[in-house]
Amino acid sequence: MSMWLFITSLVITAFICNCPAYAYDNNPLQDICVAVNDSYASVFVNGKICKDPKLATPNDFFASGLNVSGNPAPGFGFKAKFVDVNNMPGLNTLGISIGRLDLEPLRFIPFHTHPRAAELITILEGTVLAGFLVPDPVNFYKSRLFSKILNPGDVFVFPQGLIHFQYNVGLKKAIFLATFNSQNPGIFMITSPNIASDLPILNDILAKGFQLNKTQIAQLGNKFS
Repeated sequence: MSMWLFITSLVITAFICNCPAYAYDNNPLQDICVAVNDSYASVFVNGKICKDPKLATPNDFFASGLNVSGNPAPGFGFKAKFVDVNNMPGLNTLGISIGRLDLEPLRFIPFHTHPRAAELITILEGTVLAGFLVPDPVNFYKSRLFSKILNPGDVFVFPQGLIHFQYNVGLKKAIFLATFNSQNPGIFMITSPNIASDLPILNDILAKGFQLNKTQIAQLGNKFS
């Protein structure tokens, strides 16, 4: 009898241990999400707190304004307007957002990344050189460029988190839509946050990091301050 119980227990244990675990962490929807033990301080969550479905309205799932240009980025020659969970609350948990970008002739949207989303652009007007960089798996000091010249109707995708850019190679304004597989994709400009961070990075570190001298770093700092 004891042997039978032993064998039965062994079979049950083996069955339990071979059951797959269906558990995973959600992708972050903001830059930082610090855990707290105090429930009264737990205001921010990974994403947005849901409204009572009975209180939802059609306007929660509606946005307008992509027919006109957005706010200009000083010094760069482009304008951007985005529809994300912050101005269209119905996008919460849906994993999608969209933006419109207007890029002046021969101007450039600087190297940047979206840490939480891939980006797919669709050209509406003009001609745009779009590209992204992939790290070289053999030599991490190098990268491989993937780029295409895009015309109206063309579509190009930037993989999540990779450095990319858009450059208007034409002689008239370019307009394109950018869609993201996140309700809050985030954006990180490669140069300006390093040069003009709230807590300044030592010029000596910046000079070594960008392989420039301190005078050049100071000149860059004046542009981004």
